[in-house]
Amino acid sequence: MTENKTAEKPALLITGGAGFIGSNFVLYMVEKYPSYQIVNLDKLTYAGALDNLAPVERRANYHFVKGDIADEQVVSQLFSDFDIHGVIHLAAESHVDRSIKDAKQFVETNLLGTTVLLQAAKQDWEKKGVLSERRFHQVSTDEIYGSLGSTGKFTEETPYAPRNPYSASKAGANLLVNSFAHTYGMNTIISSCSNNYGPRQHREKLIPTIIFKALSLEPIPIYGDGENIRDWIYVEDHVQALDLIFHHGRRLETYNVGGNNERTNIDIATTVCHILDELHPELLARSGKKSFQDLITYTADRQGHDRRYAVDDSKIRTALGWQPQTDFQQGIRQTVAWYLEAMEAVPRSTNA
Repeated sequence: MTENKTAEKPALLITGGAGFIGSNFVLYMVEKYPSYQIVNLDKLTYAGALDNLAPVERRANYHFVKGDIADEQVVSQLFSDFDIHGVIHLAAESHVDRSIKDAKQFVETNLLGTTVLLQAAKQDWEKKGVLSERRFHQVSTDEIYGSLGSTGKFTEETPYAPRNPYSASKAGANLLVNSFAHTYGMNTIISSCSNNYGPRQHREKLIPTIIFKALSLEPIPIYGDGENIRDWIYVEDHVQALDLIFHHGRRLETYNVGGNNERTNIDIATTVCHILDELHPELLARSGKKSFQDLITYTADRQGHDRRYAVDDSKIRTALGWQPQTDFQQGIRQTVAWYLEAMEAVPRSTNA
């Protein structure tokens, strides 16, 4: 555990900072805020990789601690070692398929872990007399709202209606966060984002799966009829939204963050395949296929598969002046290029 040598400097605790969104957020915050001590607490499960953070691992204002957010001793020690002015809580079990197979780990991490963090923050900030000043930012998902029909969007007032164990555990965590604000006067805030894409995402997710399967000339699995719709946002745009919400959002508010970019899963798959067609024509020639799109294979639909998600993010646009900067075509090409470079840098059998 880290010594108390940085206790006099303001620190931000970022949980899950070795994961997809977390690592992109840590890289951004370390560069933008050299006056903060950025403390990254991550258990390093299958979904986290320290390679994601190589650019900042030697920076004086960056500190990595391997540990479980549900471990009270580890979390309490962090609040003792650092003067934590805020928590940005991204750590979560997040893969829907895994939650359907076994919900227990999702409850332990997403509910119990969030409770441990809240209690440690409350105790430390209450003792220092700053409970209402320092902030706990819960990073959530649009999946808490359930499923949409063909029209309309989720707003911040949409009632929670989660339909799988993952989204139910995130909805429960959000309610716990709000309860600490109402009961104890903590300064809490919640953000709920639509589907992220971009560098450093684990290969089990949709876009990395398409890329890896295509270049291995294996079937590209698409659930059901492929017409499930998600709103997609480039991860760097989400990261900038998190920065704004944490620093400038109003206490006890929720802010939806979206890309205003609805796409069906089959549209995502064909778009990635066409980019790969351009970048790897030699592999296509050897395979005898006209397009990587020929590898798309429809599979049995996921249990309880929500048909459509889309968020109304007018609140953050109006209140905080945020809007996404990355056009989808630009972002998806950048994403594919990043994975191709990562595949060249490591053995094909390891996770990127």
